[in-house]
Amino acid sequence: MALMQCSFFSEVLGLSCSMDVIVPQRTGAGQIGIKTAQREKNKYPVLYLLHGMSDDHSIWLRRTSVERYVSEYPLIVVMPAVARSYYTDMVSGPRYWTFISEELPQIARAFFPVSEKREDSFVAGLSMGGYGAFKMALRNPGRFAAAGSFSGALTLDWMKNNKDRKAEMECIFGKKLKPCDDLLRISQELARSGKPRPRLYQSCGTEDFLYKDNLKFKCHLEKLGYDLSYSERPGIHEWGFWDIEIQKFLKWLNLK
Repeated sequence: MALMQCSFFSEVLGLSCSMDVIVPQRTGAGQIGIKTAQREKNKYPVLYLLHGMSDDHSIWLRRTSVERYVSEYPLIVVMPAVARSYYTDMVSGPRYWTFISEELPQIARAFFPVSEKREDSFVAGLSMGGYGAFKMALRNPGRFAAAGSFSGALTLDWMKNNKDRKAEMECIFGKKLKPCDDLLRISQELARSGKPRPRLYQSCGTEDFLYKDNLKFKCHLEKLGYDLSYSERPGIHEWGFWDIEIQKFLKWLNLK
């Protein structure tokens, strides 16, 4: 595998940005301790791996062994930075939703051998990134085949009763959540549309402060008939849990 640390300019945000990218590398038998997946085609499937609210593009590499885990798969992993934006076109701030959903995929395809096929496109994330991942897939079902949320802030119920975060949330979403930012509504409208729906992987620790929100969203998806793989086990909102979940998610993708 090769690790690329990229600095680039975003026209949408009007500022310089960063992303880390894991790219399969054709190697012989000389790389000790790594079994690298090979692919004969020119383009690779892609996973956009999203960070949480207090993190940045480097966090998955610093807190997990994702570079080693992904070496078994013919997969490019793109890990961008979006600050504390909730992957949203902020009411008082930059247009991070437009950046992450439209501009970033174009930049990734320009820089790396990324497949444009729906069946080769995936997105996953933790906490705020879990919200962003499901938002990416549910609002763009024609572009993403699957998505994963690990301890995701999916219903945003936690923020409604959090006085300390009220001002920040209003800067992001406004005083009232718009339909395009409400995953409950987005998933319901997609189910009614008859369009192909992405496969979804959702997990949360039973002691996580977002556990009740995750149960609520799980029941919502099940009632709508989504292809959902749900997993829970003892755990809180921490990296020991997410390190295991990214491994499970990569296996669940069932890449050949």
